[in-house]
Amino acid sequence: MRVNVGDVMTRTVVSVSGDTSCKDVAEALVAHGVSAVPVLDADAHVIGVVSEADLLLKQELKDRYHHEERRPASRTRPSHPIGLGENGERTHENTAADVMTSPAVTVEPQQATAYATRLMDANGIKRLPVVDRRGRLIGIVSRRDLLRILIRPDADIAREIQEDVLGRYPRQDASTISLSVDRGIVRLTGRVKRRSDARITAHMATMTNGVLDVIDELKWDEDDAPTPQDR
Repeated sequence: MRVNVGDVMTRTVVSVSGDTSCKDVAEALVAHGVSAVPVLDADAHVIGVVSEADLLLKQELKDRYHHEERRPASRTRPSHPIGLGENGERTHENTAADVMTSPAVTVEPQQATAYATRLMDANGIKRLPVVDRRGRLIGIVSRRDLLRILIRPDADIAREIQEDVLGRYPRQDASTISLSVDRGIVRLTGRVKRRSDARITAHMATMTNGVLDVIDELKWDEDDAPTPQDR
């Protein structure tokens, strides 16, 4: 029932090299309707990411500090601050490598989509480059890709629960359980042998991708929940 990043990622990725001009990066973002692009070295390793925010910050700082020699505070992590080189000399910073956020936050295809979601949330980003074990780009996963999991058809959800959850029971026992799905909300009714069986069934249904909630109306014949004396 687990969905991995590789199952939902986009394999055709818009990327740039470190020496791509900022103008060309901006044109790529607009032309392809994306908010960020990975920056690759000659061997397709991801060395950073340039986002809309990085380019807008470059322009903001350029406008703000055009006539000032002092070092501006940077909200991203470029190799050196906008407008000043490592030794304090003036620079133009017109390439992706100059303004990219590095190191890039990446994910591997075999990792769970839940992990990718947590990474995006923790870093405040909308997309993650997907890399192989050598750090080479093989795809990209966005919030929109992850949202596809939540819009699975009800019939697909019902089929998966029927096969992977209710399929754990002998056929005769499974026939006593009724399952319905409406807009991602699962309703379980019927009767099972033990209370623990009902709990496990409802929990496994909850973990099915695309399920928003489970209404558990299962009854049981034997209450095998531990009593206070058993704990």
